[in-house]
Amino acid sequence: MLRSIVVFILFLSLSSCQNGDEKILVNDIENHWKKNDAQTFDFEVKDAQNQKNLIFVVRNNNDYPYSNLRLIAKIEHNKKNISTDTLNFVLAKPNGEWIGTGFGDTKEILFQYKLNYKFPQNGSYSVKVVHAMRRNVLPGIEDIGIKIQNLKP
Repeated sequence: MLRSIVVFILFLSLSSCQNGDEKILVNDIENHWKKNDAQTFDFEVKDAQNQKNLIFVVRNNNDYPYSNLRLIAKIEHNKKNISTDTLNFVLAKPNGEWIGTGFGDTKEILFQYKLNYKFPQNGSYSVKVVHAMRRNVLPGIEDIGIKIQNLKP
């Protein structure tokens, strides 16, 4: 019995490890994303001299009615906008099959946003995202997040 507990704790501690070179921030949307409800991801940049990859993480389920997801993403530094992008990501193949990974109804997919991006300076940053789809309330999106990967010089 004790051995089972030790193995379980070891497994739990290893599975919860996160690479020190990346940070993942995720917001739970609870399957109904309102059009003007900006998803905000706040983080600190302490090594602006090093480039980073910004990657969106999207989890959707079978309630999602489209094969793509349009987003408007803004990067802010000290509450001042430094970048605005309109993005279109494909979530499904032409036959309707979801592209992401996962079991059951929920699929997770990663989308490249900014690669080899160099922040202008150290400090507090925010990435704010709203959806740009036709519906005022978008069903089927469970979570949205951003992965910030530090690139080695």
